[in-house]
Amino acid sequence: MDASVYLKRAVYGRWAVACAFFFNGFLVGSWAPQIPVFMVRLGISEFTLGLLILVFGLGALAAMPWCGYLIGRFGSRAVVQGFAIFCSFSLLLVALAPNALMAAPALFLFGAVIGGMDVAMNANAVEVEKKLSRAVMSSSHGFWSLGGFAGGALGGLLIEAHGHLTHALIVSLIAILLGLVAFRYMITEDEPAVQEKHRLEFPTNPLVYLLGLMALFSMVPEGSVLDWAALYLQQERGADIATAGFAFAAFSGTMSIMRFLGDGVRNRFGAVRTLRYSALIGAAGMAVASLAPTSWIAIIAFAFSGLGIANMVPIAFSAAGNQEGTSSGVALSMVTLMGYSGILVAPSAIGFVGGKTGFGPIYMVLAGLLVVVFLMSNLATSADKMRS
Repeated sequence: MDASVYLKRAVYGRWAVACAFFFNGFLVGSWAPQIPVFMVRLGISEFTLGLLILVFGLGALAAMPWCGYLIGRFGSRAVVQGFAIFCSFSLLLVALAPNALMAAPALFLFGAVIGGMDVAMNANAVEVEKKLSRAVMSSSHGFWSLGGFAGGALGGLLIEAHGHLTHALIVSLIAILLGLVAFRYMITEDEPAVQEKHRLEFPTNPLVYLLGLMALFSMVPEGSVLDWAALYLQQERGADIATAGFAFAAFSGTMSIMRFLGDGVRNRFGAVRTLRYSALIGAAGMAVASLAPTSWIAIIAFAFSGLGIANMVPIAFSAAGNQEGTSSGVALSMVTLMGYSGILVAPSAIGFVGGKTGFGPIYMVLAGLLVVVFLMSNLATSADKMRS
């Protein structure tokens, strides 16, 4: 194939996978404004709502291990496209559920297809990095954050103006349009993975599990800021509700900005150095937030921490997708599974412990987890192996 045509396809593939990340984030962001309506419509308690949201997370975690097998057999492009079809209608199914009994399987399916697509699109981003010989993973995750922001902002307006069903239908139509326009330009692996191709297997390379541990330690702080930072500021630092809400907003805002800048930083300084300094920045921010005497100092500290945490998971994913002797799909399915349990499962345990000890000590422990990632950063050397 002519080199210019090869490069052109890779560039198109880069923007197609960015669209896949936006698509996935848009659907998750669109679910967030549905939650209050969902609770009132079904007449359920906060406890039942929490269980149903946990079902969503369990669906994602259940689907992720299977994606390595699917990617090895069909390629990441086909798996992204297949999951995207179901994703397009999954929120509508949740919105149509008439009671909690029907909502549970709908949410499980929603989580499963979102989680499955997540693994496949990360595998595809690794393939794009190989084709372009440069990093695109961080900015791809930035597009996920952008999609989440767009979904949440549009969702609130549409639900208020037209109701939850119309909103879910419009989300499905937007998702279908995005898929039809962009996903046909996605690239795929040059040849199918040889190992772990014909059966469901777990990775045999122990480094994959260590990278998964790095992803877990990087994502637990993110989930903890999402779920508990506002409560921490309100109960332990005397913030009002409006001020407490700035904790995650500041954290996610700096994360989004840094993810779009992160590929350039990583291309210049390398994955290991970027991960090392990112971990230290994230740990310093968490430590200051845990000791902050006022709510605004804590908010600034959370924002500073977001600058560091932003690119840690993308680097871990790139490193997993470039392991020799293991298909990128199999490695990424395990690392994604381990990492996302930090957002989907760990915050529940943190909430229980924080209710006993307060959240200040919790955030200091989370700073310690990020120091562990700093100490493990040399394991991410393979993230720089982006050439085919």
